[in-house]
Amino acid sequence: MRIKVILLALAVMALVAAPAFLSAGLVNASIQMLIAALFASAFSLLCGQAGMLSFGHSAYFGIGAFATIHAMNAFNGAGLLPTPLLPLVGGFMGLMSGIAAGWFATKRTGVYFSMITLALAELLHALAPHLKEVFGGEAGVSAMRMPAWGFTFGSNVEVYYLTLFWVLLCLVLLYLYTLTPVGRLTLGLRENTHRLRFLGYNVHKLSVLVFAVSAMFSGVAGALQALNIEAANYVVLDMQLSASVVLNSYIGGVKVFLGPAIGAALMSFFGYAVSDLTRSWLLYQGVLFVLVMMFLPDGLVGEIARRVREGRFGLGWERLSAGLLFAVALALSVVGFVCAVELAQRFFSTDYRSMVVGATWPPVALFGREWLPFSVVTWGLPLGVMAVGLGLLSFASRRLDPERGGAS
Repeated sequence: MRIKVILLALAVMALVAAPAFLSAGLVNASIQMLIAALFASAFSLLCGQAGMLSFGHSAYFGIGAFATIHAMNAFNGAGLLPTPLLPLVGGFMGLMSGIAAGWFATKRTGVYFSMITLALAELLHALAPHLKEVFGGEAGVSAMRMPAWGFTFGSNVEVYYLTLFWVLLCLVLLYLYTLTPVGRLTLGLRENTHRLRFLGYNVHKLSVLVFAVSAMFSGVAGALQALNIEAANYVVLDMQLSASVVLNSYIGGVKVFLGPAIGAALMSFFGYAVSDLTRSWLLYQGVLFVLVMMFLPDGLVGEIARRVREGRFGLGWERLSAGLLFAVALALSVVGFVCAVELAQRFFSTDYRSMVVGATWPPVALFGREWLPFSVVTWGLPLGVMAVGLGLLSFASRRLDPERGGAS
């Protein structure tokens, strides 16, 4: 327990000191990572702890964002709602909309619940362009952050610290919620609703409460997004945002409290770092999700936590050598796969096909050199490297995993 507290304290200290060492672009990326972490944690309360998979959580994120933008224009960052307190508006509207939507959605369970949440979110997304007074049409609604409490909020650094404060506060509140009797009952919704009903609890009202709390914190995340970019567009209600929070949460691990937050932060940084380098970054994100679900069903953080509990991080020479071999094999597999994908992407792109004249196919430019499109080496080299990497990966995995008779 003491080690966890020390690690958390070091992480908070690192977050507080981060802007001093980051460029303006990385500070803005860090704000997005924090917002994504809060949104994923709010979603995990419903999905990971209560066992209710929502496909429409972008609705409450978007409602919080639009409510905050309108509050910014109405109060000008002063009076009852100065700029630092504006996330309360997003949280309140997220709570109210969560109660309304949750009352209907939680009438059903399982896949039916998921489809209802998806339908409600898509209904709002379809109506948004037509409700121009509320959602601003295609242009959206914009506002400006106003000075308050001695801060101008004109720089990304001040917005970063405002976001960090609200994200840490919400994470603490979410954690304290898990320690309450209602938080324990939330786990009961995931494990055995029939027993809860048999014990006399109103399962429907409990489900609505959990749904509303999750929507409330999602609204706070949307409010922080609105404060960051000073605008809101109905794109935030799109299904893509709902899908992203599901993927990010499961990549991190929904059964560990900070798993979704860490997964969302990592994937947000992945998108920031890779999206400018390749057009295929969404493909890589999807492949990563599939691999995590196939081989690490507990998520990245969940897998690490499980191995720590089981004491499977020994530092013996055999395990250390197997871990080094695993890292090398993983690097080879990734390099081979990325090279093959990038070659294919360039070969089938419209820009390249427009360069084809008759039967003449020009070389494909990649990584500072040119590759003949129909050469065996061009395709055989990356595929061969990937095959060698996958073979070594399988061998190293057997040595690392005691359940397969490998090193312990």
